[in-house]
Amino acid sequence: MHIAIAGNIGAGKTTLTRMLAQHYHWEAKFEPVIQNPYLEDFYSDMHRWAFCLEVFFLKQRFKDVLEIQSADHTIIQDRSIFEGVYIFAENNYRQGNLSDRDFRTYMELFQLMMRVTQMPDLMIYLRKSVPVLVSQIQRRGREYEQQIALDYLKGLNEGYDEFIFNKYKGRVLVIESDEMDFEHNPQDFAKIINNIDAELFGLFS
Repeated sequence: MHIAIAGNIGAGKTTLTRMLAQHYHWEAKFEPVIQNPYLEDFYSDMHRWAFCLEVFFLKQRFKDVLEIQSADHTIIQDRSIFEGVYIFAENNYRQGNLSDRDFRTYMELFQLMMRVTQMPDLMIYLRKSVPVLVSQIQRRGREYEQQIALDYLKGLNEGYDEFIFNKYKGRVLVIESDEMDFEHNPQDFAKIINNIDAELFGLFS
């Protein structure tokens, strides 16, 4: 089984992925943020480095998809290939960071990958407002993230809502998480567990 955790920068995807993997004894597969050699360059010059950044992420996520689909156990993934394409790459295109030519090449590559790619069994969308995202980003203190423009985050949030509610055809569990602290509040984490159990196993508490 393939579970994907979706959400904007600072939404808490990595933390929730780790906690759910521990709770359910699933294997966790984390987003290759630190391994992306273009990330810091991208935040300092988005127009120059957007194509390199997105192709690297696409390559890595496709590799992850192939590994997940061949696994004989449940894997929970921090951000899916679909988000990378339909939210992050499209947002860079809309904001002028990707040219028509580069975006067309990128999408053609993605369409080839889709011939052998399946949707996750469940996508869990951690939905947060932009002010809460900004607070989370400031709190965790990654230096390169402090340069993220507010318009960039807003564009991503709008892209997530459009993708989740209007485009994505797979199974989705939306978690409104502005008022949640599932990392430190066991009751908040229990609510998420109950919702997942209901979606996957038909269990209600």
